[in-house]
Amino acid sequence: MPIKIGNIEFYMGPDNVNGPDNLQKTIINFIEGATDRLDIAIQELDNREIAKAIIKAKQNGIKVRIVLEADYLLAKSISSEPFTAKGPHERNRELHNAILRSKIKVNSDFNPKIFHQKFIIRDNSSILTGSTNFTDTGTNQNLNHVVIIHDKEIAKIYTKEYKEIQQGHFGKLNEGHDPKPNEIMVSNVRVKPLFAPDHNPEMEIMKQIAKAKKRVDFSIFTFAESSGIDDQMVFARNAGIDVKGSLYKSAANQKWSAKETLRNGNVEIFLVPKSGLQKPRPRKLHHKLMVIDEQLVIAGSFNYTGPANLLNDENILIIGDLDSVDQDSINKQKKIAEFALTEMNRIIDEYGVKE
Repeated sequence: MPIKIGNIEFYMGPDNVNGPDNLQKTIINFIEGATDRLDIAIQELDNREIAKAIIKAKQNGIKVRIVLEADYLLAKSISSEPFTAKGPHERNRELHNAILRSKIKVNSDFNPKIFHQKFIIRDNSSILTGSTNFTDTGTNQNLNHVVIIHDKEIAKIYTKEYKEIQQGHFGKLNEGHDPKPNEIMVSNVRVKPLFAPDHNPEMEIMKQIAKAKKRVDFSIFTFAESSGIDDQMVFARNAGIDVKGSLYKSAANQKWSAKETLRNGNVEIFLVPKSGLQKPRPRKLHHKLMVIDEQLVIAGSFNYTGPANLLNDENILIIGDLDSVDQDSINKQKKIAEFALTEMNRIIDEYGVKE
């Protein structure tokens, strides 16, 4: 079961690998709740059930727009039989064609690097985001999270970003740097959205770590030395802060990974291997998730890498405020953080290998 605090909903999954929530159903339910408009920004779509929900929404009179990454539609080499449906990512192309045949506007690959967003704006009043790709593996095999926020001001911030994406203003093509969006109080909890590359999420994450007084917990798909976040974690550890978390093993063992920096800084690391050691077992640890002082949650699509900060299209949500003195707000923040921490600790307990 998800945690729901007023207009904030947090889902962790998938339930196929003992997570608390069905992520595919969560996304479909959000789409089916639309009464007027769906603006969808996603890296990849190969989940047929999600695609069917999007098409059904259009058939029911909902205005639908989609922006996605073209790498999953484009063949890597010239096919000798281009009129024959075959090869990698054929499911993506099949669903893409079905969506086009449903008269849904689709734009792709504005960004020459990676369009890495995973969000939906519904009816200009609610948003869905997180680490979950709209794929079979993303919703049913990889460890991921989804955040839903029902708030017109938050939706307005994401709508502004969506319009900029439609105009191609991001990554190296960005023609200006927008001011950071306003911090919005949602059900008496501060929510702060940030978009890469404009708002430099890396610096925001480092700033929040610097505020830690007790502990920093993380669950990360990919974490590179090009990020300054690993150094900030080591500084925190040297200051007596408990720093512990899990990394996806395949990414953590790459030469560019921050694993050695963290390990040499006495950060407690657990590696989550790719599926195969036990069942049910996740295919990948795909979270981009941090909890600070059991009170503040950092969620979204943002990997802790240099390209994510400078070139890719990303978003993060800061949920909570370590400087808050409002006890009601603090209590709500802690409930959201506890939900995330419970799953993060389960991942370590069930799948983590001490590094």
